[in-house]
Amino acid sequence: MNDKPIKVARKFCIDASEFQGNAVWDLQDILRELIEGFNFLVPLKKEVTFFGSARLTDKSPWFCEAKKLGTLLAKDGYTVITGGGPGIMEAANSGAHEIALKTHKECSIGLDIVLPTGERRNQFVERRMPFHYFFTRKVMLSASAQAYIFFPGGFGTIDEFSEILTLIQTKKMEKVVMVCVGKEFWGSFREWMKIQMLERGEKLISENDLGLFSVVDSAEEAFEIVKTSREREFF
Repeated sequence: MNDKPIKVARKFCIDASEFQGNAVWDLQDILRELIEGFNFLVPLKKEVTFFGSARLTDKSPWFCEAKKLGTLLAKDGYTVITGGGPGIMEAANSGAHEIALKTHKECSIGLDIVLPTGERRNQFVERRMPFHYFFTRKVMLSASAQAYIFFPGGFGTIDEFSEILTLIQTKKMEKVVMVCVGKEFWGSFREWMKIQMLERGEKLISENDLGLFSVVDSAEEAFEIVKTSREREFF
């Protein structure tokens, strides 16, 4: 059996609430969505996936930094991938879209979710794929990017951060650059992990685990880390 790290994250987190009212899950639809999702991602190069709060507006400094980072990455030939919605997602797509208008190259991608109230899609997405299931969309957002960028966010952002970090820690996924932007937000979270998980009582993580992600305070710092990384360089 091959124990080498997989190239694409394949951890499926199924939320039973997505299937309420159905006696039998429509596995064919799930499989189709997964296949179409991977086929959608295959042609993309030098992908960087953004995570962060959908609640932040253009009045937030983190919205501005996400937009700036999207611009820096697109200008350097990267493809910006987000969940296609508002907040940090809109900011990153907006920054990339500004470069796309000048270069005529698609570099602003959105993997949006279809909700009962309609799709939450920002206007700066150039190519998109809608998903019915949250968990299949989550797989696509964590699939084969060269780097993952995390801006301040709520439970969803922390969930996505923790899952990717766990997959890398357990070597179920090859080591990929993870950059958290916002020292005030992420720095205190990292310090909590260091104190509560590493230094107090039993060691719940190893010291090396805290080195699996970087914490920076600006788009420029994040960009420098991404562009000097070599993980998944040819994906």
